[in-house]
Amino acid sequence: MSPDNNKDYTKNSIIFLVLTLMLILGWNMLFPPEKKTVENNETPTAEVTDQNTPQNANVPVTSADSTFTNSKEITVTTDNYIAKIDEATGDIRYLELLKHQSNDDPNTNMVLLDETVHYSAQSRLIGADNNFFLENIPFTASADNYQLGGQDQVEVVLNKNADGIDIQKSLIFKKDNYVIDFKYTITNNQDNPLYLTAMYRLLHDGTPAGGRTFFTKFYTGPVVYTDEDKFKKISFESIDKGEAEFPKATDNGWLGIIQHYFTSTFLLKQKRMDTVCQVNNCQLIFNHRQSDNLYEVAFTTQLPTIQNNDTKALTVGLFSGPEEYKALKAAADNLPLVKDYGMSHIFANPLFIALQYIESFVHNWGWAIIILVILLKIILYPLNSASGKSMAKMRQVAPKMQAIKENSGDDKVKMQQQMMELYKTEKINPLGGCLPMLIQFPIFIGLYWALFNSVELRGAPWIGWITDLSKPDPYYILPILMAVTMFLQTKLNPPPSDPMQAKMMKIIPLVFSIMFFFFPSGLVLYWLVNNILTILQQWRINKSIENNSGMVNKSK
Repeated sequence: MSPDNNKDYTKNSIIFLVLTLMLILGWNMLFPPEKKTVENNETPTAEVTDQNTPQNANVPVTSADSTFTNSKEITVTTDNYIAKIDEATGDIRYLELLKHQSNDDPNTNMVLLDETVHYSAQSRLIGADNNFFLENIPFTASADNYQLGGQDQVEVVLNKNADGIDIQKSLIFKKDNYVIDFKYTITNNQDNPLYLTAMYRLLHDGTPAGGRTFFTKFYTGPVVYTDEDKFKKISFESIDKGEAEFPKATDNGWLGIIQHYFTSTFLLKQKRMDTVCQVNNCQLIFNHRQSDNLYEVAFTTQLPTIQNNDTKALTVGLFSGPEEYKALKAAADNLPLVKDYGMSHIFANPLFIALQYIESFVHNWGWAIIILVILLKIILYPLNSASGKSMAKMRQVAPKMQAIKENSGDDKVKMQQQMMELYKTEKINPLGGCLPMLIQFPIFIGLYWALFNSVELRGAPWIGWITDLSKPDPYYILPILMAVTMFLQTKLNPPPSDPMQAKMMKIIPLVFSIMFFFFPSGLVLYWLVNNILTILQQWRINKSIENNSGMVNKSK
């Protein structure tokens, strides 16, 4: 093979590899595979280190439902919630989000927790004998209806006592806050010291929530974060197969269950507060219970020894609500990871933060997207300009390239030699247009996941017919306009010398347009505006190159 044929082969190979890499990366980011790891999934134990208490005792398991058949229901109404609490146990059996609509019916509110469909939040005390402590005695409350009203918080206080031990369980709901505090206050009036462990858990039946789009299936299942092991998704399937891998003990982080746009997560360490794992490390639990077929996502933490006439208190926060970045960031370190951008987090998170910052000024997510595109175009202008000039020169010398091809006939070596000489003379890089595409591709993927997983855009309007930027354009106007801009771009770009490439350039706009019919309108808006700005920039560069060329020809 001649040196020039080698050059031709190498160039085509590079183009093929670049396009293949882009397709592979795009597919993996749009459709990330489930990560499977193998580890024996033994249920962690509640480790107790005080004297006269068992070591590595098994965590007790009971039915999800209250054992008290006549238990009263307590209703709490705040600016964010309608909550229903089982009086006898203090379990949150129902949680309705007043500021977010249902996925199925926009005229009804989103219900996040609901024991009737087996999703609830609970807490229990475990005694030194490894049984639930005073479980046969119900809590009682002074009222069955609580209103936040003009207060900063409302507190539901539940009490029970037996054998000289007073237990107060409080659920504290705060204004404009999605963290619900579970607080135990325990007073020991016995002669003997009291050894207790607290357990906090979410119970779920494993049914997926939030559905899927044409291209994306949204994850519903347990998650955990610790400083040591970082963010992990522990799927229901991996728990069933005994393949779940998770930290067994920690003194930081959080764990819970996420679904598209919403989460319920227990916080082992709230922002600006001490860890709840003070005596020793908290023990983490991810389990599929055989007693009621529910999945248990939980942790246990040992309380300090409660001596005679002593009182100890423990407060654990439950973030239960929409995955709004500001609320998540204010609740706990790294909690915004529940937004689940996956592999694209490195791109999606900064893009969303920038988008949110812009929206705080314009108060419209659609205009914020347009401004973000403009800013990105300004930042990438030098790179895009160099690429545009290269493409404009390629377009200008296209007749010369065609003439070389016709004059060379079947002599491919001669044609390649003359082509390379032409590129050298005109100072053209035939691959100059690829680099901007490679840079913009991760930006596109990052924004794809940012828009798909940001509840802030859920129901956010732009103008006119676009009433929800998180959903596809109902009239397909934006995808059609995007198809038009893609065809215009092909007209401004140099025509491919290869007939097969020319056909591909005609097909690609059609394929992309069909795909974008199913994408969120916010994402299509981003791509449309980007195309329009690219067309304007390329048109200006083409005109500039043509004018300069005309002036040179006249001078000659």
